[in-house]
Amino acid sequence: MLAIIGGSGFDSSAVLQEPREMLETTRFGEPSAPLLVGSLGATRVIVLARHGRPHRIPPHRINYRANILALRQAGVRRVVAVASVGGIAAGLGAGAVIVPDQIIDYTHSRDHTFCDDGSDPLRHIDFTQPFDTDLRERLIDAAHRLGISARSGGTYAATQGPRLETAAEIRRLQRDGADMVGMTGMPEAALAREAGLAYAMLAVVANDAAGIGESAERVSLDAAHTAFAAAMQQVVRIVQHLAEDL
Repeated sequence: MLAIIGGSGFDSSAVLQEPREMLETTRFGEPSAPLLVGSLGATRVIVLARHGRPHRIPPHRINYRANILALRQAGVRRVVAVASVGGIAAGLGAGAVIVPDQIIDYTHSRDHTFCDDGSDPLRHIDFTQPFDTDLRERLIDAAHRLGISARSGGTYAATQGPRLETAAEIRRLQRDGADMVGMTGMPEAALAREAGLAYAMLAVVANDAAGIGESAERVSLDAAHTAFAAAMQQVVRIVQHLAEDL
């Protein structure tokens, strides 16, 4: 079973056929929203709204453990995370679609493991490659088959939020090797690895990061709306194609 964790700008109603709600509870509480269960072709798919429905939960308050555990309890084995990002690297302007292959975690004070309540034995997961290689390749192949330009590879910097970064912070991320910046990739990716779920990300650039290009003086969250909305439509097509091929 495939799950899609939808972020900012992702319209789950545009994805599923015959969706129905499924309520899941976990030992860490309830997920951000009821799971939407439906189908894409012959594939059963679950969509989870990361920030809730309506969009209300800030990145640092998301119950990432409940979200991932609810998906596993529902029978999910693969997860595609849709995330909006600020573009740092050259060529990653508004509307660009990326399938990143690395993460740097700058978050703090988030519940980032299942192993701290005594229910699970302590495990040290290998996180050398934080995204599942096979699922990444399937996403890239789906995009290429559709004629959609999706960049393969790149480093996602996970920051605390909900505020955007300063220009100086973005310069630091550049020096560290980050290509894009978002607020939800961690601990989501690490928890998926702990839970034994194949996890990959489709990142969509909403705007240039602070101090770069169109955001040299100020980040305008409305300026790139058209390009971002068009890119999200491409993301929906990629996910649909992926699901139909599984």
